[in-house]
Amino acid sequence: MEIGYTICFIQRDGKLLVLNRNAPPVQGLWNGVGGKIEEGETTLSSVQREVAEETELYFEAHLFEYKGTISWAIDGGRTGGMEAYVVRLDDDAYSKPVEMDEGILVWKDISWVLSEDNYGVSPMIPYYLHTVLNEKQPFHHHFTVHQGQIMEYVKRKVSMHVDVP
Repeated sequence: MEIGYTICFIQRDGKLLVLNRNAPPVQGLWNGVGGKIEEGETTLSSVQREVAEETELYFEAHLFEYKGTISWAIDGGRTGGMEAYVVRLDDDAYSKPVEMDEGILVWKDISWVLSEDNYGVSPMIPYYLHTVLNEKQPFHHHFTVHQGQIMEYVKRKVSMHVDVP
């Protein structure tokens, strides 16, 4: 499995800064911010760059908490994965929705994001977000997807993560 992406959840006062994406793969759905790891980047430098590009917020490396990996196998063939991070803020970064090139950024209550009646959130997020936000130890979350439906979800502890430049 290749880890080709990063995702970051920016948290403030019981809310998450989420992005309603303008483009695939989760076009029209609310998601964290992140994207493709470029050649020569570490996962940490990638998530820093992606957060800055998608939000115009610039965070120092020490603010990014590593939370593990999310991987998937789709229709018995296509596989992939992403490294997950959390940034916790004290300040008032955006007070209202902001439209960016990538989509619309808005603060949403964590309970809204995790609501089982919320079909506007990227479908894997409700499975792993509580762990990502609340557990100190990183986890690996794996999804098996068939014809657009999550068939299996497996979560296991990750023993160690080292981001080598």
